[in-house]
Amino acid sequence: MNRLPVIVATLCLAAAALIAGATWWVTRNGPSGAAGSAQVISSGKALVGGPFQLVDQTGRAVDESILKGKWTVVFFGFTFCPDVCPTTLTAMEAVKKDLGARGADLQVVFITVDPERDTPAALKAYLDSVGPEGTIGLTGTPEQVTAAAKAYRVYFRKSGEGDDYTMDHSTAAYLMDPKGEFAAVLPYGLAPADKAKVIRDAMKQ
Repeated sequence: MNRLPVIVATLCLAAAALIAGATWWVTRNGPSGAAGSAQVISSGKALVGGPFQLVDQTGRAVDESILKGKWTVVFFGFTFCPDVCPTTLTAMEAVKKDLGARGADLQVVFITVDPERDTPAALKAYLDSVGPEGTIGLTGTPEQVTAAAKAYRVYFRKSGEGDDYTMDHSTAAYLMDPKGEFAAVLPYGLAPADKAKVIRDAMKQ
């Protein structure tokens, strides 16, 4: 996988998250930092996330409503991914264990960026072998997948020709709250214990 565009995309996403957080803090607390000094209240609209129309690994049509009612980690990848995707899914299994009882409140959603190969059956076989039990795999038409990726500010690009092509893609995962709104970025490479802390802290808000 060509790392340069992936690294650039990840850095851009992290910067966007930091800017969003800073904007929210200033809007809520005012430039002086005094709570309640600002007259404008944040709209709470997420910079990451939005509507999508896809199908899960059972072939059932789903939309963004599957995020409602639970904390969710959303990750974009593909089943032929040699490193980032299985590593991320394995890490999420460790994260859920680290969260203890709260781990039951966390669902993982894996959205493919390779709908050409990742049929519902392919996603089911893949997720049955890697990642937390109960992970939801989503695919769709190329247009549907592109729309979902755009909503989540995810970069992806086909690399290579023939049956052995691969996919360059963003590596960060996104924590969404029970309202289906963006809560935090979970960078690739962050230790499972640190990811669990980010999620635990968000759950306390």
